[in-house]
Amino acid sequence: MYKGFIKQFLDFIISFLGFIILSPVFLIVTIGLLFANQGKPFFFQKRPGKNERIFKVIKFKTMNDKKDVQGNLLSDADRLTTIGKFVRKTSLDEIPQLLNVLKGDMSLIGPRPLLPEYLPLYNEEQKKRHNVRPGITGWAQVNGRNAISWQNKFNYDVWYVENLSFVLDVKIFFLTFLKVFKSEGINQKGQATMQAFNGQN
Repeated sequence: MYKGFIKQFLDFIISFLGFIILSPVFLIVTIGLLFANQGKPFFFQKRPGKNERIFKVIKFKTMNDKKDVQGNLLSDADRLTTIGKFVRKTSLDEIPQLLNVLKGDMSLIGPRPLLPEYLPLYNEEQKKRHNVRPGITGWAQVNGRNAISWQNKFNYDVWYVENLSFVLDVKIFFLTFLKVFKSEGINQKGQATMQAFNGQN
């Protein structure tokens, strides 16, 4: 019963209260990113949700749109703004996703929603991560976040799907605050975030 109605009900209530409590922070960060990103504090991106249904995730925009002389976007590291680094380090960039949870596209806890172009690259085991709604945080995030390999990340995601429970969600919820406080696993070594998944790494 928890996996269905109860989990979604708790998601809605906690997200609603969380958004109200964090609204002053939401407003301040929005204003700061308005100036840092030439009037673009948010970015919307298509992501696959439960059963691979595509939805638009909303996040704070931590990188600008600067391009090189050929018109190509600069690397993530070069486009990451000063305020963007702070927002990402403190995980404040995840706050807007509370709106996705309120809409029912996401859960507070579950496998992180990745890019649609990764869908054809998953093997049958990895595809199980889409048997539940994606989350703002998850088992992989409290076990390394972006600092672990893709294979380990998928292993954690699938393990979560197969062992989903109220007790596990509570554990992940509190471990997330600990990880944010310690600023662990924000990026992969040599990357501003994490290298792209190619079906092998």
